[in-house]
Amino acid sequence: TGAQQSATVANPASGASPDLLPHFQLEPEDVYIVKNKAVSLACRATPATQIYFKCNGEWVHQGDHVTQHSTDRGTGLPVMEVRIEVTRQQVEKIFGLEEYWCQCVAWSSSGTTKSQKAFVRIAYLRKNFEQEPTAREVSIEQGIVLPCRPPEGVPPAEVEWLRNEELVDPALDANVYVTPEHSLVLHQARLADTANYTCVAKNIVARRRSASAAITVYVNGGWSTWTQWSGCSTSCGRGWQKRSRTCTNPTPLNGGAFCEGQNVQKTACTTLCPVDGAWSEWSKWSECGAECTHWRSRECSEPAPRNGGRDCHGPELDTRNCTSELCTHAAPGAEDVALYVGLVAVAVCLVLLLLVGVLVYCRKKGGLDADVADSSILTAGFQPVSIKPSKADNPSLLTIQPDLSTTTMTYQGSLCPRQDGPAKLQLPNGHLLSPLGAGRHTLHHSSPAAEGADFVARLSTQSYFRSLPRGTNNMAYGTFNFLGGRLMIPNTGISLLIPPDAIPRGKIYEVYLTLHKQEEVRLPLAGCQTLLSPIVSCGPPGVLLTRPAILAMGHCVEASAENWSIRLKKQSCEGTWEDVLQLGAEPCTELYYCQLEAQACYVFTEQLGRFALVGESLSMAASKRLKLVLFAPAACPSLEYNIRVYCLSDTQDVLKEVIQLEKQLGGQLIGAPRVLHFKDSYHNLRLSIHDMPSSLWKSKLLASYQEIPFYHIWSGLQPFLHCTFTLERLSTSTCELACKIWVWQVEGDGQSFTVNFNIAKDTRFSDWLVPDEVGTPALVGPSAFKIPFLIRQKIISSLDPPGTRGADWRTLAQKLNLDSHLSFFGSKASPTAMILNLWEARHFPNGNLSQLAAAVAEIGKQDGALFSEAEC
Repeated sequence: TGAQQSATVANPASGASPDLLPHFQLEPEDVYIVKNKAVSLACRATPATQIYFKCNGEWVHQGDHVTQHSTDRGTGLPVMEVRIEVTRQQVEKIFGLEEYWCQCVAWSSSGTTKSQKAFVRIAYLRKNFEQEPTAREVSIEQGIVLPCRPPEGVPPAEVEWLRNEELVDPALDANVYVTPEHSLVLHQARLADTANYTCVAKNIVARRRSASAAITVYVNGGWSTWTQWSGCSTSCGRGWQKRSRTCTNPTPLNGGAFCEGQNVQKTACTTLCPVDGAWSEWSKWSECGAECTHWRSRECSEPAPRNGGRDCHGPELDTRNCTSELCTHAAPGAEDVALYVGLVAVAVCLVLLLLVGVLVYCRKKGGLDADVADSSILTAGFQPVSIKPSKADNPSLLTIQPDLSTTTMTYQGSLCPRQDGPAKLQLPNGHLLSPLGAGRHTLHHSSPAAEGADFVARLSTQSYFRSLPRGTNNMAYGTFNFLGGRLMIPNTGISLLIPPDAIPRGKIYEVYLTLHKQEEVRLPLAGCQTLLSPIVSCGPPGVLLTRPAILAMGHCVEASAENWSIRLKKQSCEGTWEDVLQLGAEPCTELYYCQLEAQACYVFTEQLGRFALVGESLSMAASKRLKLVLFAPAACPSLEYNIRVYCLSDTQDVLKEVIQLEKQLGGQLIGAPRVLHFKDSYHNLRLSIHDMPSSLWKSKLLASYQEIPFYHIWSGLQPFLHCTFTLERLSTSTCELACKIWVWQVEGDGQSFTVNFNIAKDTRFSDWLVPDEVGTPALVGPSAFKIPFLIRQKIISSLDPPGTRGADWRTLAQKLNLDSHLSFFGSKASPTAMILNLWEARHFPNGNLSQLAAAVAEIGKQDGALFSEAEC
């Protein structure tokens, strides 16, 4: 660094030997001044009589030298050592003219010797890097070069690299190399190389860090092999079959490109239809034989059964008694009469024993059906309804006037059946559906906690109780008879409507309705299937219903026939899940039916059990609704502050659970919830935070965004998915937070939240989400229905029979926008009752009776005979 070899200037005396010239044992070396600390220069020579320093061509004052004399033990020659100190001020005096240097000059009797020059420099390291590494996204196995040019400094800075704050050592990792220009080279990017990289420069003065560069190593997706073709979708005629593949070979990671092309292929298929066998015509009777009988036969050949069709039922041979000359007749004797009487007596005994056995079996099998109450008890619960005929000159028709003095009633315990029913009435042409006053008929429990515990205790004796949740938080229950009723789980959108006459007269059932948590029930999903609704149980299973009950629950699907195949699943007694109904297809049984609306579905079922709505996407355009909700602590005693972003299925029950969870955590809602349409594109969900005032807040998130994997969201089996943004305020006095949070699906839709609130007192969204539902979880009898019972019976008896000019139940279904379900309604004994039951399930408790009355009245105008005035 500018040091020069020692120079010798000889001025020897006559006859002096060159060996007696001074020889330097220690020469001054280059040094650096750090901050304001002075530095020391030293030199030592032998033999020497004088040693002085010369700096930048000028002799250093003798008083600034510190001299030490000694003798070399080996040679006995004198040794002299001299030291001086150089300050920062001395160096700065000539700063910019030339470098500051010092040199030792030693004298002896033979001459002088000069040491090498030692340069004195002021050390420093500037703050800003000349070039910093930048964030990059690279494909796996691709090479990466991260440049780094350290700040200017004296002495020059040494460079090292950190990966997630740990030192990168090329000696331990053959995939890493640092160039002479200080760039970091990764020969082949690996998933483990995804990290934050920092360039560090240091010298004797300071240590500087560059901005961290986030390196993301992504993996582009690849298709797996095709699955086997599925079975044909129909058991008769033309259908379709499909096969699928998944983007898992490899699975796209860290934002890698999704596989191109379709994940499902479909092809047409044809299945031979089964043909049931049918009998041919009987043959002619044979001649009468010696046994006094003749016979005839037929064959199962018109047509013969094929393709799995059923065989013919009935005998193929028919015999009869006959008389002819070949037949011998004999009068029965006394012995034959006794024999016949004995056979008849034995047959009668066997029949009686069989009847007794059947009765004993039915009583054991009946379960809850064994509780039958006297129907006369009902007369104490309801007052008779007075029916007054209208006058002949009165334009208004028959009016039903209930006795409003007894409309508010409380039932203790169970309701018992009433055997007398109303007479058939004619529909009037006026306002029919006036509710029975403002009273409510409620199932009353004297001690709700005790009743709930008693009900659960009774259920625990049944085998099906093992899979029900313990406790009554997500359960409603009640005791019902033929008048029907309704069960509701508050704030979930889940209810069960038991219509009138669904329970046989003389029977009383204890019915429950339960919402299951995802971890309580295992619902297996295959391929592209996803859970679209809560898992709901109603029971007890096996009870006899003569009319379908209606189970209402929410869903989160954006339904379209070309994008979705939606199925209703029911769990069997063995615990397996079975498809009982495919929406949009012809139902294979009359036990189940489903009306799917924008945010809820209504399941008609004659068998109670455990149900769930499951969808299978047919294209990547299929989407589910996600509810995005933001929560944060209501109080912040420390500098850290967490914002939690929940990504929920858009159903009320999941929202209710999250709100209860956040109440336990002390959280508050800090923004209006948003809906995001999440597509079946295999792309992850990303979340990021922006626009925070850097002078008040900083984010502790190392990466630029967070991700929730696609499959965690799409399955629907993980209900409370969320990401947490941890923020840090720079002062405890900071109470205002303003930022934006972005939530988006890669190559899909996105939503943003603008957050602006006060940590200490902002709670304006806290009670926004789910207002508490007002009402009783169990409603029994007339209180469970908007339409008065007698009015309902009158509408049913008038619209069920086919009317002239179509004035019947079909027109009512059309006016209520239910005409797409005519085939289902028509398959029931009372189509009008099905329509009114669905109206009750959809519109309770805020349904508009006036609109329904107007629709019924308009039907009446089409057929004047239907609304003729009733005779007294």
